[in-house]
Amino acid sequence: MGFEEHRPRLRAVAYRVLGSLSDADDAVQETWLRFRHADVAAVENLGAWLTTVVTRVCLDVLRTRERRGEEPYDLRIPDPIVDAASGPDPEHEALLTDAVGLALMVVLETLAPPERVAFVLHDMFAVPFEDIAPMIERTPAATRQLASRARRRVRDRAPAPDRSIAVQREVVDGFFAAARAGDLDALVAVLDPGVVLRSDGGAARAGLTVTVRGARDVAGQAVLFGQFGPYARPALVNGAAGVTVVRDGRLLSIMAFTVVGGRIVAIDVLADPARLG
Repeated sequence: MGFEEHRPRLRAVAYRVLGSLSDADDAVQETWLRFRHADVAAVENLGAWLTTVVTRVCLDVLRTRERRGEEPYDLRIPDPIVDAASGPDPEHEALLTDAVGLALMVVLETLAPPERVAFVLHDMFAVPFEDIAPMIERTPAATRQLASRARRRVRDRAPAPDRSIAVQREVVDGFFAAARAGDLDALVAVLDPGVVLRSDGGAARAGLTVTVRGARDVAGQAVLFGQFGPYARPALVNGAAGVTVVRDGRLLSIMAFTVVGGRIVAIDVLADPARLG
């Protein structure tokens, strides 16, 4: 088995660790270059070897970001994976082999690099702690603790969404219908009491970079979004019900919804024109 057979898994690992599709592709390309120049004839488990290489490349990227202060904003929505509402692109299915909603990716962005790597590799790709430990320069026991700490944060802040896309879509449609009508009570009814709205407007639209919590406050913000309702197009965002907002042929935002128990617990919005382009 050569490198290409492992490429989808390597890209999936890199996307989860880095939260950027372009950075993930660069990390996989760097892994391919190292593979080409390495003597892998004696490698017993090529998949494990490549996973180690791509993870170390990703860690270098995360550390470079920290040193350069490349993320100057309080909130960064990771790159969303957007598909037609009818179903995901086959290539995207390989990236979304497990529950990796945008809300989960937002939480991963808040983890320190060793925590992020320990959680992603162990919980999402079943890599043993003994194999992860040397990558992050920790003992297996310490690596297990890092993953456990990350798991608690993910469980508390990014609960698993309802499995039915049809149910998710019904709730999201109800949200936009209420927003267009300016019906605050109807909005509150489809929102979880602890709902969080996160919007990333980037440098160009810093006023759109906000975090709002609580059903009443999010509903009040959503009423303002009601004007964009006619431009909302159903989509799958990271495998869950979402929308793209397109006006006059221009993409204004991508909105991802996390629906749990028939109510919206998180709304994540990418409105940064530089990244939407």
